[in-house]
Amino acid sequence: MEDQIVRLTSRLVVPFIQLYGIYVIVHGHLSPGGGFSGGAIFGASLVLIAVSFNLEAGAKQVSPQSASILESGGALGFALTGLAAVVMGGSYLANRAAGFPIGVTGDLFSSGAIFIITLFLGAKVASTIVTLFYNIIEGEKKDGTPEKHSG
Repeated sequence: MEDQIVRLTSRLVVPFIQLYGIYVIVHGHLSPGGGFSGGAIFGASLVLIAVSFNLEAGAKQVSPQSASILESGGALGFALTGLAAVVMGGSYLANRAAGFPIGVTGDLFSSGAIFIITLFLGAKVASTIVTLFYNIIEGEKKDGTPEKHSG
């Protein structure tokens, strides 16, 4: 896209969108939101960069390869947090029963493992949105028709 107004607006708005996405992820256990919605907000901001400028500018923020690695890391972190609860004597993804420290209600670190799980979930969702975007873009030719893949 060559529209300077769209580029300028995106350049001004994207940092605030990303900050809001991080806020929603980090405060998801205290208020409406969480890993999924915050990750979707953050991932959409990365897609906005790629759409407003070009794919290369979007790939500078998060390359498709690093998004794929982050996606796998988010899922692995989620799974390992659940297994940590099992090792600590609780059930899978147990929180207080497994012995995760619970802080004072209303504080940022007042939810034990839920805070950690939400961070991993936010990273997974944001990177999944970026990965899906680049996979869809790569599946189209320059004229907009679907590309045929073999195998």
